Amino acid sequence: MLLPILAFLCIAGTPCPLPARTPDSLGMSAERLAAVDRVVERGVAAAGFPGAAVVIGRRDATVLSRGYGTLDYSPASAAVSPERTLYDLASLTKVVATTSAIMVLFDEHRIALDAPVARYLPAFARGAKSRVTIRELLEHRSGLPAGRNLSHFAHSPAETRRRVLATALEHPPGAVQQYSDVGMDVLGFVVEAVAHEPLDHFVRRRIFAPLGMMSTTYTPAAALRARAAPTEMHNARGPLKGRVHDGDAYALGGVAGHAGLFSTATDLARFAQMLLDGGTLDGKRIVADSTVALFTHRSSGWRALGWDTCAGGASCGQHMSERAYGHTGFTGTSLWIDPDRGLYVIVLSNWLHERADGYTPPIAILADVRADVADIATVAADSDRAEPSEWRADRMIGWRR
Repeated sequence: MLLPILAFLCIAGTPCPLPARTPDSLGMSAERLAAVDRVVERGVAAAGFPGAAVVIGRRDATVLSRGYGTLDYSPASAAVSPERTLYDLASLTKVVATTSAIMVLFDEHRIALDAPVARYLPAFARGAKSRVTIRELLEHRSGLPAGRNLSHFAHSPAETRRRVLATALEHPPGAVQQYSDVGMDVLGFVVEAVAHEPLDHFVRRRIFAPLGMMSTTYTPAAALRARAAPTEMHNARGPLKGRVHDGDAYALGGVAGHAGLFSTATDLARFAQMLLDGGTLDGKRIVADSTVALFTHRSSGWRALGWDTCAGGASCGQHMSERAYGHTGFTGTSLWIDPDRGLYVIVLSNWLHERADGYTPPIAILADVRADVADIATVAADSDRAEPSEWRADRMIGWRR
């Protein structure tokens, strides 16, 4: 009776966590994993972020699911909850929404990776852009610029969309790898053209609702905004609590291929578990296992299709396998999945949130904490790996201005 009850709770809108098991029952050291508390709490104490949600899972269950600190720095702020606290995912949108939507349509033979983008978006075909392929957009090799700062001169989502499609290439297609928000926005438009519905509707219907990710959405409604961790409180657009931080995503109406998605750590754990399980969760298949393998396999430098892979260091730490894949978000979010260990690590924070005195913390605090959490998870899973005498958060290098 357990699974039907959980399915009902998800449908009813209640947060739907995965089963929880002890670390030892899944071959992980509970003693080593306990270091997560210390490093994240150090980050909070150093004002690196007001709070964070962390979920670590292995095989078919979570082994750690905790909230640290509060939603913001005000004395009356609520405590962070991995089940309830909503975070602006920023560039995690690129993989959780846009890349996943492309995976679904690829599965259905409605999108071909080596087809020109202009096959699906005729308005995109201008000069050399007519040669840009879907694969090149996914691998950030299209030649498009990193971004456009469209919020400064576009006056409506429709105008912003036209400007994105008219963006000129900075390099010949395939010649240079340059991380591009613009390219991901174009992929979002491809999804809409092929699916004949808006991007946010498609991903909710085909990915988030089937997975029971009931708190994952673009443009959150008021009830969800109330439990969001704010990014900036003194932005020119007003307090950004449950409202997208990224200016170009805002200019596109809050729904964009590169940013705009909001979610909880518990919801993202369901998404990660689906990928670890080869595209299925609770008997529901989202994509084929071969598609998961294809899109998450390193194909161009350190890039996979839409996804990044672990180069050793940064937010994935030093010890994840070469097959590990993930992504980060500018607001302070990260998701890493290591199929060799059957492991995923989710860290959500709002490091951009400023204190009342205007202090914005050094990025080193977030960088160290995210890397430490990933390393602690892998060291806890590897009984033959020596545990370091101290973590980055213990050294606190670059943590003070």
